[in-house]
Amino acid sequence: MTRWYTEKKKEHFYKEAKRVGYRARSAFKLQQIQDRFHLIPKDGIVVDLGAAPGGWSQVAKELVGTDGVVIGVDLSTIKPFEGILFLQGDVTKTETLEQIKDLMNGRNADVVLSDMSPDISGNYSVDQARSAWLCDCALHVVNDILRADGHFICKIFEGEDTKAFIKKVKHQFMVVKTFSPEASRKSSSEVYIIAKSFKNPNKKVGAS
Repeated sequence: MTRWYTEKKKEHFYKEAKRVGYRARSAFKLQQIQDRFHLIPKDGIVVDLGAAPGGWSQVAKELVGTDGVVIGVDLSTIKPFEGILFLQGDVTKTETLEQIKDLMNGRNADVVLSDMSPDISGNYSVDQARSAWLCDCALHVVNDILRADGHFICKIFEGEDTKAFIKKVKHQFMVVKTFSPEASRKSSSEVYIIAKSFKNPNKKVGAS
């Protein structure tokens, strides 16, 4: 029964994504996070890490509106979408961070999103450790580009590294929660870390 329900739900969100024109069913995860936590502001700047194929960026663009900015970054190329800035690059590299900053025209992001996933090896301990490493990379980007009081949404695979990462995030944000959107598969080990109100501890006066 559980497997049947999971497959039906997967099929439902997949079909719905096709119907409304989202590039991935994962778009509904971000919608459900936004409905619950209201983190993405109208007219805001959103940086979407691990953006391919672009579903989260599409939802973010709907939320920020025509005067908002959405920058999607991924190692893979992403098919262009009107109103969204897509950048092919490695978020662990300084040059990619500089390109993101250039696209923000000297401003800071209101929200950083990370739906990044490792290439799945089939060894869960390895995959979970890689997921945590990607989260650390996303947090490094946050420290460089997020405005004070900005927000961070980050996917992690649950496991032995999860608590340690959440502890890091709690040092830097006023409110930190975990959330599993309905659009996630019931069998999935992923969980989303919802971090509100960045303390911005590393930002120096005059720093870009």
